[in-house]
Amino acid sequence: MSLDKEEISDVMTYSELTSHKPKIIYGLIKRIGDILASSIGLIILIPLFLIVALIMKCSEPTAPIFFSHTRNGKKGKKFKMYKFRTMCQDAESILMKDTALFAKFKANGYKLETHEDPRITKIGGILRKTSLDELPQLINVCLGQMSLVGPRPLPDREIIEYGDNQEKFLSVKPGMTGWWQVSGRSTIGYPERCHLELYYVEKSCFTFDVLILLKTIGIVLKRVGAH
Repeated sequence: MSLDKEEISDVMTYSELTSHKPKIIYGLIKRIGDILASSIGLIILIPLFLIVALIMKCSEPTAPIFFSHTRNGKKGKKFKMYKFRTMCQDAESILMKDTALFAKFKANGYKLETHEDPRITKIGGILRKTSLDELPQLINVCLGQMSLVGPRPLPDREIIEYGDNQEKFLSVKPGMTGWWQVSGRSTIGYPERCHLELYYVEKSCFTFDVLILLKTIGIVLKRVGAH
């Protein structure tokens, strides 16, 4: 996979001013790193993907293995973010029909504890606790829709939490992991979450990305904030 003109243009606009050479170089190298890491990762993880798929099919033969949800990418461009399916097929309708549950979901930063969420399957609970459900997002990284590191990609209903900072939040590619995730993940709700994500947008650089990737390993192993 190589960088096409659209991707190079996308990276260039990330610097906003073409005179900012460090940002241009950072963006280009980051994209090349994303391509290499996601491609190699997907190849290495093929056996794991097959095992997860087999377990899911044995449990629910007619249900899909993957789940995709529309999220906002850089500059608000919509894309389908992939995950291993962790919820029942009518999850959205279950949430919307239960007004009390939806109110709690919204008040709790658009999330529910696994034990109180009727939408999550038994296998889905395990995938979430181990963060294995996030691995298919390597496909999004490979396609250039996401990066390994960046703010969490959000649906429209959560973008509004950023108020006047929506444009700033959407000025960079979303990531599989980021400063919010390694700072506490689901234990940190809005508006603190906004502050953490926007801090990354302002301070993003090679060393910050490496720090986040290293911290992510520990967070995943400790299962901090995994719901």
